[in-house]
Amino acid sequence: MSITNEPERVRNRALVTGVVQGVGFRPFVYSLARELGLSGQVGNTAAGVVAEVEGPAAAVAAFGDRVRTDAPPLAMVATVTLQSLPTVGGTEFVIQASTAGSGRTLVSPDVATCADCLAEFADPSDRRYRHPFISCTNCGPRFTIITGLPYDRPATTMAGFPLCPDCAREYADPADRRFHAQPIACPACGPRLQLVQAGVETAYGEAALAAAHALLIDGAILAVKGLGGFHLVCDAGDQAVVSTLRKRKDRGDKPFAVMAADLDTARRIATVDAADEQLLTDSRHPIVLVRRKPGAAVAEAVAPGNPDLGVMLPYTPVHQLLFDQPGPCVLVMTSGNLSGEPIVTADDEALTRLAGLADAWLGHDRPIHVPCDDSVVRIVAGTELPVRRSRGYAPFPIDLPVPVRPALAVGGDLKNTFCLGDGHYAWLSAHVGDMDDLATLQAFERAERHLEQLTGVRPEVLVTDKHPSYRSRQWAQLNAAGRPVVGVQHHHAHLAAVMAEHRCQGRVIGFAFDGTGYGDDGAVWGGEVLLASYDGYERYAHLKYVPLPGGDAGVRNPCRMALSHLRAAGLPWAPRLPSVQACGGPELELLRTQLDKDIACAPTSSMGRLFDAVSSLTGVCHRAGYEAQAAIELEGLVSSDRRLGGYEFAVTGEEIDPAPVLAGVVYDVLAGVEPGVVSARFHQSLAELMVTLAERVRAAHGLTTVALSGGVFVNSVLLSATTRALTGAGFTVLRHRRVPPTDAGLALGQLAVAARLPGRETSCV
Repeated sequence: MSITNEPERVRNRALVTGVVQGVGFRPFVYSLARELGLSGQVGNTAAGVVAEVEGPAAAVAAFGDRVRTDAPPLAMVATVTLQSLPTVGGTEFVIQASTAGSGRTLVSPDVATCADCLAEFADPSDRRYRHPFISCTNCGPRFTIITGLPYDRPATTMAGFPLCPDCAREYADPADRRFHAQPIACPACGPRLQLVQAGVETAYGEAALAAAHALLIDGAILAVKGLGGFHLVCDAGDQAVVSTLRKRKDRGDKPFAVMAADLDTARRIATVDAADEQLLTDSRHPIVLVRRKPGAAVAEAVAPGNPDLGVMLPYTPVHQLLFDQPGPCVLVMTSGNLSGEPIVTADDEALTRLAGLADAWLGHDRPIHVPCDDSVVRIVAGTELPVRRSRGYAPFPIDLPVPVRPALAVGGDLKNTFCLGDGHYAWLSAHVGDMDDLATLQAFERAERHLEQLTGVRPEVLVTDKHPSYRSRQWAQLNAAGRPVVGVQHHHAHLAAVMAEHRCQGRVIGFAFDGTGYGDDGAVWGGEVLLASYDGYERYAHLKYVPLPGGDAGVRNPCRMALSHLRAAGLPWAPRLPSVQACGGPELELLRTQLDKDIACAPTSSMGRLFDAVSSLTGVCHRAGYEAQAAIELEGLVSSDRRLGGYEFAVTGEEIDPAPVLAGVVYDVLAGVEPGVVSARFHQSLAELMVTLAERVRAAHGLTTVALSGGVFVNSVLLSATTRALTGAGFTVLRHRRVPPTDAGLALGQLAVAARLPGRETSCV
């Protein structure tokens, strides 16, 4: 008689949470289970992916390990919870229908078309050759088409496109990369392109593309529907048409982004290093800020007065098709909206809101459920710096260093994003925009409801900026419905944001430099040195107050800010100074009277306004057509000679006095020193000031970690110089890598601070 030793048979239930729906996770689990010889099933639930696997104990253990380590490229596994179950036998492994219920899963962002799909797209023998909506498990729309969870085709805007027999066969084939890929379609069953001119649908499919090409070559402006909204598109090499678009859009001098046909084209128009190339070509395909090459075939009107270009590569098949025939190889690709309004997503709305901006509309019949603008990033000292976190990034969560109760942080009024948090996760919204427009407020409300639905967070507390006039704060108060509303000081939130993304605990030396923030004393803060933790802060030092003449009028006219700074520093308004000449006689006298009699002059410590002043004093920018224009153009002129010495700030007690710096700037300007040299010396003086202040704090308080936040730190020259200097002085430097340093990152900081406060209105000090 022989005895066979069968391996022990066990059954486990695995709950996998994270970004595990819409990324091919169930097909991956299916294939893994089949490879390991396991029986059971897998399905989507509102809590995540649930798999039951049965087989030899070693194989079941291997499944538990590999479900985390071998996950699909777009997946982000947060937790794998295993539970032992009684064995039930069986030999098959199946994918079950999704089930609803309580719990939480995470949703993938929209991502660019993958290499496999692009290969099929370019293959004349493939049935998806030139299909404008080709996608698979590893690419295509996700966040912008999901209408609910669990994530299945009926819960997307693809619900109205039943699969044809060929697509249904691929969808059901475990060996196919489109196995259970919800957005898939083909020319027989998917959406179709349409071109509209003069309000009339004039062409479809290939005919629509041919007409669009002809229009672009003829100098027309098209409204083109993308993943998260419409773009306004034209030939980036045509100065006349770009200028026309700028006028129609009421854009001022704010730069346009461009889309290059491919990486080689991007290299011809801009300096693209290895880190830039990695960003341009990864699955997110953001807009990357790179230095324009001299003589690049890009119209000056694309980015007037700016040495940088915002460049991206095609990230949808429709974009690929715009470049597949002779014609422009670089296109302006800017958000489809009037300046200050949210991006347009609906086809009928595009025909009305973009009338007068576009000459024709290239759209399609797949609805966009939630808007999502393009993301903008730059590389600073070899590290990614987010400028706008949206498509490709949202709604990826950020893991928090402190647990938070269910909360909604509504952010600020400029560059608004909001944030939902619960436990150790925070979900930042896509870019919403400036909250001074009714349409933006409505977009905010729709996006907030959608993110609540996807995350399952039901806020128990609302968190706002403390500025009493912020529309975001007023919205929270009106919609609190009995829930507590917690106010967080603006610059405390900035620093808490960069601390949170680094999972920093304890107290830091915080430099919060920006343009505008409501201070505890009612002044306009913005040049702050805070000793900060999540629990509170101490204002250690700040830029000396100067009058901000006329509030927003002072912001829009850097020449006025320059003269205000000169007056506060006791420096004369020398007639040869560019700022004095820019103001002219009547304006000069009006400003003199305004400052003498303190008429509509709010005190400000803003570092952004000091940048404005220096920019105007050097003759760079006197009138700002968009936010931070003066500072951006000043940065763009910085001399490459890093041996130049800086100016010197005076520090008395908690006041940082820029008077000696301004005196040095005036002396150099009147002596005919090049603006690029003045700019370099000014930037260097700020880096030296920050090291001096950090060393004083370290000596007095023993703190060795420095946090940098606020819109001023979008400045790559200042950020790299400061990081280098502080690191060289022995400090650990926290700078933004996952959320922008601008007000677009405020909501994360608000959430982190609110986690440590009682559920009531508080000063947070």
